[in-house]
Amino acid sequence: MIVERTYKEINERIKAGKAVVLTAEEVIGKVKEKGIIQTAKEVDVVTTGTFGPMCSSGLFLNFGHTKPRMRMSKVWLNEIPAYAGIAAVDAFLGATELSEQDPCNTNYPGEFRYGGGHVIEDLVARKTVKLRATSYGTDCYPRREYEKDITLDSINEAILFNPRNCYQNYSCAINTTEKTIHTYMGTLKPHIGNASYSTSGQLSPLLKDPYFKTIGVGTRIFLGGGTGYVVWNGTQHFPGFLKDKESGKLTGAGGTLAVLGDLKQMNARWLRGVSMRGYGASLAVGIGLPIPILNEEVLEYAAKSDEELYAPIVDYGDAYPNLRSEDLGCASYAQLKKGSIKVKGKDVPATPMSSYPRAVEIAGTLKKWIQKGDFLLGEPTQLLPGPGENDC
Repeated sequence: MIVERTYKEINERIKAGKAVVLTAEEVIGKVKEKGIIQTAKEVDVVTTGTFGPMCSSGLFLNFGHTKPRMRMSKVWLNEIPAYAGIAAVDAFLGATELSEQDPCNTNYPGEFRYGGGHVIEDLVARKTVKLRATSYGTDCYPRREYEKDITLDSINEAILFNPRNCYQNYSCAINTTEKTIHTYMGTLKPHIGNASYSTSGQLSPLLKDPYFKTIGVGTRIFLGGGTGYVVWNGTQHFPGFLKDKESGKLTGAGGTLAVLGDLKQMNARWLRGVSMRGYGASLAVGIGLPIPILNEEVLEYAAKSDEELYAPIVDYGDAYPNLRSEDLGCASYAQLKKGSIKVKGKDVPATPMSSYPRAVEIAGTLKKWIQKGDFLLGEPTQLLPGPGENDC
């Protein structure tokens, strides 16, 4: 390697206001103009971003003790159940949780679904949320019922903890069957009537460091408009940067992140409740990772463009629910972002589930934080498993 940097050196440059920071979009042009080696010499950090539905998200809450004290065994927030089998006044609210009275199924495909993700958005927007709790009562926790209107600022703790966020690369979903289906990838028309994708391509954080050379436990990130951290690999972590044997096309696999941050520092612009027709509720999350340019190898992948990154095409009408593998090829993010791809010889309109303009904004915001010296890089205490290192 010609270029070798450390986190300490980069952070010293950030503190001194001398760090050169580019977004993952900007660095593509820089590399085309000056090449990998010269760009690696000049650039310290590349910022990334993504904003879209991330179902495996949730919130740890501590409400503070009641008078008399209560061991909350059942908890509802705006009538959405939260899991209370933790401690006296602790609970975990999942983003996809729905009201117990909500008949969420495809017989009611047009109805709006208010769920855990919407409660999280309401809290971070400083709206009032109704807390209801019941208990069996004990000598030390005698109270059996409790109701109160709460806000984010009136409770002790609200810790966003998302076990599986920021998929490295997600499928492009189609439907080959004869009927319309409603999925977490949106409504898919029959006979390959449309395609849906949900990755930001050249801004996607884990596509920009596919071998996890810089991402690990302790990596500091943009999370929900505030500062958060990578705390472990996400569930279903199957990382990689795979090369199609026949075409040689590069397509990322399924690395994921478990992330954590203080909800009280976040912003409702970057945590939005989502209602998916015929499926249920979720939470759209804004995440941005800074990639320190430690050497040329790190930069090489950070500078991959939409033309070089591909999403696998998957049939959600039959193959996906039945765990079958069918080779339908892949589509580049350049093609997807133009709004049309070709599947089985047919031109198919393609639409995103995630927001690329918001991803651009996240990468740009993170860039400004670093340039101002408000955001130092967190050196991982342990890198996340790369391809072939994880057997989960």
